[in-house]
Amino acid sequence: MLCQYLSQLRVSTEGEGFTDLTSQLAACVTASGLRQGVLNVLLRHTSCSLTINENADPRVLLDLAAFLQALVPQEGVRPLSGQGRLRPWVHDDEGPDDMPAHVRTALTASTLSLPFEQGRLLLGTWQAVYLWEHRAAGSCRELSLHLLGE
Repeated sequence: MLCQYLSQLRVSTEGEGFTDLTSQLAACVTASGLRQGVLNVLLRHTSCSLTINENADPRVLLDLAAFLQALVPQEGVRPLSGQGRLRPWVHDDEGPDDMPAHVRTALTASTLSLPFEQGRLLLGTWQAVYLWEHRAAGSCRELSLHLLGE
């Protein structure tokens, strides 16, 4: 019989960087009592994102952060050719890192669907689920968790 389970998760971040959510999401699967199904995760913010990536070598996360910072610089945007004038971000109501954070989120993901079986997430051996904070200051982030299964 198909059942559903809803939960919320609050995560404090310390600023730009990655927070491993894997154990907290696994705990939610266990708490649901469901044996198999799918966990849908929605990050309820527009200046951070979700990613599934390697958990064995921390240099992977450093390289990912460096790439996205180069792709979406804090000071503004230039033509993709690299030639031409810098156009500063116009939206800066919440500070100079606000608009670059929105662009970084738009290029990544704010939702994930994760299968589980026998009450365990079906991630690869070297995979973890991360909240990727794009703002310089820490924040309390909220996630909606919706499990469907049996």
